[in-house]
Order: sequence, then structure tokens, then C-alpha cells
Amino acid sequence: AGAGTARIVAGNANAPVIEAFGDPSAWPFRTAVLSGPPRSGKSLFARWFAETAKGEAIDNADTLDETELFHRWNRAQERAVPLLLVCDVPEGNWKIALPDLASRIGAALHLEIGAPDDAMLAALIAVHAEQRGLVLDEAAAQYLVPRCERSQLGVERLVMAIDRLRLERKQPPGMAIWREALEEITGVRQPRLL
Repeated sequence: AGAGTARIVAGNANAPVIEAFGDPSAWPFRTAVLSGPPRSGKSLFARWFAETAKGEAIDNADTLDETELFHRWNRAQERAVPLLLVCDVPEGNWKIALPDLASRIGAALHLEIGAPDDAMLAALIAVHAEQRGLVLDEAAAQYLVPRCERSQLGVERLVMAIDRLRLERKQPPGMAIWREALEEITGVRQPRLL
């Protein structure tokens, strides 16, 4: 799926979110709360939802004034419009002082983007490389996937480091650059393969 120039990479980490977006009318009170780690695609999902589901998406909902959020929830209910609330705090950690809002958010469908598996990590590496005009072949994915941080943000940082190192060295990315980028990002020395 796409949203602007950035793309949502579908995989194990976000499959339940994509599935739930298929029928927002089935959500309790047509409301869902989406959380996940930094750079995991929450804002992309919010834009995609607003564009395709004819619903309202509120990004960073956990930072809004609670009274304003409560009024927006009520307006969505009055208009029978699905409402997606995106927050940075994991389920159960969003502390809401306003009792009426807390009960409504508590009754909503809670969706969380998880950690990507190997297939999704490989796809994320490919997408981030493509966005940078960086050519990484299958050997790169085979080497990087088992060694990289298992998060969307970790992959983004890794590909950024590979790109920076190849530009500094004015050479195509190969094993030496992959290894150095991994060491830089993970802080773990990578064995030199013969």
C-alpha cells in the first residue's frame, strides 16, 4: 500500500492492522487505537486510513488535549465515521485522566505494530535502499537480515549508514561497508569472513 512517496511495507508486524482496516465498521464504536515503535509506519497508516476508509485519523492522539479528543470522538460517533487514534504509547500505557474519554478509549479496538520477521526485514531493507537510490542485491539481504536490529527504525538507520559509507568511500556497497554499517548501528563487532 502507498501513502505519498513513502510506502507501507506489509508483513507480519502489521498484518493485523491491515486486516482490521478492511472493515472499520466492525470496530467497537467504529474506533481503533494504533500504537507501535518509532518509525514503524503509524503515521503512514493514519494517512492511508483517512484517504481510503472515509474515516478520521488523529495522529499523536496521546498528545492532544483530552477534552478536545473527547469532542472529536463524539463528533465521529454522531457522523457514524470510523475513527483511528494513533499514539506512541503501547496499549495499556496511555494514561487518560478524563474518565469518559478513558472508558471510550478502553472500549476501542487496540492494534499494535510489532517487530518485523526476516521476510519483512528484507522487504524494509529493499524499500529503504530503493528510496535512497541504493542498489543492494540478494547477498546484502542475506547478510544483513540476521544481523540487523529487528525494528523498522533499526533498518532505516542501517540503510542510511550504508548509503553514507558508500558515498564517503565513493564505492558500491559490499561486504566491508555492510559490516561497518552494522557495527556502527548495533555496536557489535562483526566477524571478518574469509
